[in-house]
Formats: sequence, structure tokens, C-alpha cells
Amino acid sequence: MTELIIPQIRWVENGEPRSAQWRSENGMPAPRRVVLADDTMTADTAYRFACEGTALMWRGDFQNARQLLLALARRADRKPTKVTKKNQAAAAKAAAMSPRDAFNAHRLSQSQRARMLAMVLVPLNADYSVPLRRAPDWREACLEAYAQASDADSVVSLRELLGVVGAYEWHKKGVEIPELRDADYDRIHPRYGVFSPIRGEYLNLIANAPLPAHIIARDNPVVFDIGTGTGVLAAIMVQRGAPRVIATDLDQRALGCAAENMARIGCESQVTLLEADLFPPLAEFGKADLIVCNPPWLPARPSSPLERAIYDPESAMLKGFLNGLVAHLTQGGEGWLILSDLAEHLELRRRDELMGWIAAAGLKVLGKRDIRPQHSKAFDPSDALFAARSAEVTSLWRLGGISKA
Repeated sequence: MTELIIPQIRWVENGEPRSAQWRSENGMPAPRRVVLADDTMTADTAYRFACEGTALMWRGDFQNARQLLLALARRADRKPTKVTKKNQAAAAKAAAMSPRDAFNAHRLSQSQRARMLAMVLVPLNADYSVPLRRAPDWREACLEAYAQASDADSVVSLRELLGVVGAYEWHKKGVEIPELRDADYDRIHPRYGVFSPIRGEYLNLIANAPLPAHIIARDNPVVFDIGTGTGVLAAIMVQRGAPRVIATDLDQRALGCAAENMARIGCESQVTLLEADLFPPLAEFGKADLIVCNPPWLPARPSSPLERAIYDPESAMLKGFLNGLVAHLTQGGEGWLILSDLAEHLELRRRDELMGWIAAAGLKVLGKRDIRPQHSKAFDPSDALFAARSAEVTSLWRLGGISKA
């Protein structure tokens, strides 16, 4: 049996070597250079250390650590105020970038910013209490995110800890889903690391697309929800009258989250949750009359578990869904693919590529319903990807197998 190696972070304090477990949900390695920091350290000094990749082990007031993090973010986001030849050249270069290059530059910039802000570290006791002055009691939030109490002290990025707490608040409050207004309960409660259904346009498509005649004619139609996440699409399909939904996901957090949501909404008896890579096993679950899937929309590598709901390396999940669809559909059944064309506007994928994958999988397009996004970035000219976002369309592609007759 392979021994589990727990990452460690090491530093020197009061002349003595110290170590603790290192926590990083996005897989960031423990910083190699660590200095102690407290309320006497200025934001400029902290910013210099963080930009150099030197982490700050915080020993001061907890609330001051939060203020320091805000100060570092302001410095990272600061725009040049002086008009210089260098700044003008940089602006001209950015303006001349292709959409693909602009996207890659934006991701690189965001990644560098995230790494810099992750350099402010705070200690956690084994019970997840924070041993700093004026530190709030966030033990419940940590238990929710990290699943169980630790058996040792640990260290975590303050930025990640704030993300854990923010997700916990979303989990308690929930996200109102208008498409579930006729259900017993109309909120979805996402967990930390599970993508929240805050972009409602794709839910609107699923809730309002006319059901295929094939489904209406069946006595007990079966629906598959591939990559269920919070379970929101499965719940909407039950709301629309589906007597049985098989919802799959590979992530245990997502499956646990979906189970909680199905119980709250009152449809747990109609939804079977299954750990599976895309489709349920044919031998056990057979075929479906309708298969819905909302895969990640952008073919790029995710940098954290949460980003797996956004980025799909080499469109692997999208291709896997298309290639497996015919084999898992009943005769006359349909696949509903929810997909944004943002990747096309960013030149990460061409429309003819998508159509080629559909045809190669033995599928044909039966119809398509479109909707414009309503999120704030689609209307913000200062956003780095505004040109692509403002042109984005989200579509429900109705797919069926090509008849061999």
C-alpha cells in the first residue's frame, strides 16, 4: 500500500526550525521561503516579499492580516498613472493581441496575482481554530470544506481560508433558483469546491426547452444528468416531470452536495446519484430517453478544483459526452448539450470543430435554442475579455443519433 505523503511547510522561528501540515486545495506547493510577519510590517514591504515568492507567516492581529491582504490586492491591481513610452508600448501590444493571446495573457496575469496574494499565511490548530488575536471562530467552515478534523496543526493561505468561509456562507444561505419555484424548496446550496449555479441563463434553457415527443410518449422516461455538480439540472428535470434521473459525477464533494440538495428539494426518491466518469454503466442502468450535460465551456487547464467546472483541457469532457451519446440513448432519444460559444470568440475552439465532433460521433443537430448571458462582465467594457464576453451566446443543442437505415 502506498503511504500517503502529507505536504509540510517549514520555517524558522525564534532560531528554531518549525514545521506544520500544508493545506492548499488548488495544489499549490508549500512556499520554500518563509518570513515571520506581524502588525509592524508595512504593506509595501509585504508586497515586495510576496512578489519575490517569499511567504509571510502571520503572527499579528488577524483583522490586520485581512487589511494587509486588501492592501496587497490594491497594489496588484494598480494601473500606471504616468504616461511613459513603456506604458504606451504595453498598451499598444495589448490592443494588438489576438483574442486567444489576450485570454492567455489574462489567465497568466490572474495566476500571478493569485500566487502573490497566497503568500499571506495563517496557522490553524488541529481543531481548525486560528491562534491569532481577534481571529473569528471559523471551525465549522473548515470542517465543511476539509471534511474532518485534523490530527495536527496546519498552515493555510489566508486567501484560501477566506474562500472557505465565503463558500460556507453560500452553503448556509443557498442560491435561489427561479426555475424551481414550483418545487417544495427553491434553493441550491453549493459546497466549497463545487461550482455554484449563479449564471441562470443555462438553467433557463433547460427549464423552458420543449420536451421531446419521444419523452412525452414514454410511460417512465429515464433522464441522465452528466456531471451533475450541485444537482441543479437533475432537480429541474424532476420539476419538469421526469420520474427517474440518474445523475453522475466523479467528484465526491459534488455528489455529497447534490445529495443534500435533492433531500432539501424533496426529489431524492427520483434522483439516483452515481460516481461515474460521464455515463452510468450500460449493464446496470441501461439507456436514457434524454441525456443532459453542461460541460466546462473553455478548453484550458484548470488551476484549482473549482475551475474544473469552467476549464476542460483539450475539450476532453465535451468530446467524451458526444462520443458516448449514441450508445447511451434509446431509439429516438435526445442529448441536450448546454454550451457557451465564448471559446469561439476567444479563438480557443472553432464552430466547425464542434460540428465535426458532433458528426464524427454519429450525431445530428435536431435544433438549437440560444440565450444571451446577463452577468455583469458581459456589460463591463473595462473587463479584459469584454469583446468576447459581450458577444457570447449560450446554447442548448438538441442532438440525436443519425439513422443508419
